[in-house]
Amino acid sequence: MKHLVWFRNDLRIADNPALTAACKEASELRACFLVTPEQWLEHDWSPARAQFVIAHANALSEELAKLGIPLTFIMAKRFEDSVDRLEQFCRDNDISRVHLNEEYGVNERRRDKALKHRLDNLDIGVSKYRDQTVAPVGEILTQQQEPYSVFTPFSRRWRSWVEETQPVAFPIPPAHGTPINPERMDDIPEPFRDAPPALVETGEDAAHSQLESFLGERAGAYKNDRDFPAIDGTSQLSPYLANGVLSGRQCLLAARQAQGMGGNQEGLMTWINEIAWRDFYVNILYHYPRVSMHRAFKPETEALVWNTPGEKFEAWKAGNTGIPIVDAAMRQLNETGWMHNRLRMVTAMFLTKNLFIDWRLGEAYFMSRLVDGFLASNNGGWQWSASTGTDAAPYFRVFNPVTQSERFDPKGDFIRQWVPELAKLDAKRIHDPGKGGVIPGGYPKPIVDLKESRKEAIAKFQALKE
Repeated sequence: MKHLVWFRNDLRIADNPALTAACKEASELRACFLVTPEQWLEHDWSPARAQFVIAHANALSEELAKLGIPLTFIMAKRFEDSVDRLEQFCRDNDISRVHLNEEYGVNERRRDKALKHRLDNLDIGVSKYRDQTVAPVGEILTQQQEPYSVFTPFSRRWRSWVEETQPVAFPIPPAHGTPINPERMDDIPEPFRDAPPALVETGEDAAHSQLESFLGERAGAYKNDRDFPAIDGTSQLSPYLANGVLSGRQCLLAARQAQGMGGNQEGLMTWINEIAWRDFYVNILYHYPRVSMHRAFKPETEALVWNTPGEKFEAWKAGNTGIPIVDAAMRQLNETGWMHNRLRMVTAMFLTKNLFIDWRLGEAYFMSRLVDGFLASNNGGWQWSASTGTDAAPYFRVFNPVTQSERFDPKGDFIRQWVPELAKLDAKRIHDPGKGGVIPGGYPKPIVDLKESRKEAIAKFQALKE
């Protein structure tokens, strides 16, 4: 029997349930990866992400070739074309079964449903596996068998599930034939050619080295250091996780092993909690499809009348708002394809509360720049900041970006790195250059009054209740 593994958001050979199952069942095995540039554009993929994915698909092709499994790159403009191309590939190669790990956005689920219907008519089997989360999506439910919409009780049940189930990783499959020459894709689709330098190294081995380095050197201080953007205190694993080069399960197992070896329990538990947050947001995407259809999780907030974006939105995107920490963060995003997580919240809340600009515009802009753009987490974070989502920040709790800057970049080191116009200011003035002095030439005045805009945002949310 000849089977096909369709790789999507799971660009790895280790801990890959679809690949493991296919290797056990098939006498002959093929693999494929679909390149869908028009769909990537519609889903706001960044050039950084597209190049990361293509590089890792090439690396995956090399690893599969060592196992005797050929990976074919299939070009299709959009998801609708994917179904046609996959059907034709199955016909041409006498495929009897397709193995795939599920994806949970609305468009992805519709595509997979259409493919299954098409292949059923050809008597070609489709085997699906739940891979994107530690606990299979849909497994963590309330006692009433309903999905959780609040993180804290979800995380308690999630941790209990981990203890009860003791999940293990799927092994790297054995060779399925003699080594072969891998196929490569070297032509980057035109809209994605202009990307910043790669943020992390390519390949599964590099991802695991990064994981080991973080757990061995920085995870112990993670709880204390993770909020300070001038410190290298985060894992930097998000590009690998967002694109399936690493699984959340692999990260959890490695963290639990580090705990068992006497690592700093508080730092490791804080990081494990972030894995639970990722699972939570994937479950929200699965149970509440509207969040991947540009809809608010809290339907009542659809009635908010957002300000027209205009010049202030452009200033936010460019990092020219006159609020140093916001500008530093946005410039980091634009130049590197990544932003520190604390600053994702600060910049998102500034856009949605102080500028009162629709969170959907910010969500799309982040996706269009981030190398680690992951629908579930990006949407969840933006809706949290905008007070339209699950576990949302109460509408009356609005981050003051100057206060956040003073607290988490106390010496102004991060601001100096990304806003050189302010480099000569002292640690006190750099957070709010217009206070008590002349703003350095070339740096704009604040585009909004923080106190007044906060009051206006709160009033608009209060009006929803009345």
